[in-house]
Amino acid sequence: MSKTFTLDGKTIPFKDGQTIIQAALDAGYYIPHLCHHPEFKPHGSCKLCTVVVSGHQTASCTLQPAEGMVVESETEQLNAERRALTQMLFVEGNHFCPSCEKSGDCQLQATAYHLGMMTTHYDHFFPNRPLDASHDDYLLDLNRCILCSLCVRASRDVDGKNVFALAGRGAQTHLIVNARSGRLADTDFSATDKAAHVCPVGVILPKKRGFAVPIGERTFDKQPIDAYVDSRLARKES
Repeated sequence: MSKTFTLDGKTIPFKDGQTIIQAALDAGYYIPHLCHHPEFKPHGSCKLCTVVVSGHQTASCTLQPAEGMVVESETEQLNAERRALTQMLFVEGNHFCPSCEKSGDCQLQATAYHLGMMTTHYDHFFPNRPLDASHDDYLLDLNRCILCSLCVRASRDVDGKNVFALAGRGAQTHLIVNARSGRLADTDFSATDKAAHVCPVGVILPKKRGFAVPIGERTFDKQPIDAYVDSRLARKES
């Protein structure tokens, strides 16, 4: 018999070694997140997956559940905090959703819709961020980077290349590539790399395929992100 914990009143089975978010997603239950990836070690940087356990807030991507544990996720307070964090991500970068190639497939955009975010609320930073079109196959648009480090972890832990890294501290933190010139073309980055396919926003984009799928027919245009998680589980079980 599998072990279980309770998440927002629902019984969630889990296996030894799983985190709360891993077990929840495997059960088709959505917890908002941006830096979590099932193939990588927990990182806990975005804080959107924060839940309440025994009256205390904790990242669900780092905490392992215990038998009988009671977890809260979909509360008004947590979603208000998630919404504020999402708003900050929007104003700290330059996100032009209507003209973005990732619109409709963007996890940040879909999360904002899920949280009912109607405005960015805060003043925009309008940072001066470069666009690197030097690579033959990929465009690097740093305007949309949310510092989730998924590309960093993918390149380091899966590809074994260390193409990407985060540099700077605090508000000055930014994504860089492993080349003296600072150009993606001068790295050993390849279209077959795991790092080429994990960006949740529109930073690492394949060239020569722009708008091949029209806006309105993309993943989160068809269904909200929480329904997508549920339908993905259904496809997996069929």
